Amino acid sequence: MASALGLPVLALEYSVIRAQAGMGQYGAVLYWALALFAVAWALPHRRSFRTFRVLTAGAALVITLVPVTLLLLLGAMLAG
Repeated sequence: MASALGLPVLALEYSVIRAQAGMGQYGAVLYWALALFAVAWALPHRRSFRTFRVLTAGAALVITLVPVTLLLLLGAMLAG
């Protein structure tokens, strides 16, 4: 479920950052999120790994959504 929400947002963030002609330090955050999603998908689907898979996917989702949330919050503060 975290991948269904996070991967489209991650792809959008990646395309926007790449369009600005440079990844900078924020690029590392995108790569970490992508790596965490990959680890969450690559782990075996056994019951013993379920907690680790959920935590990994959740961490990737948080890393992906924090910048978007901060931008929306900043936009709301500037509009008000």
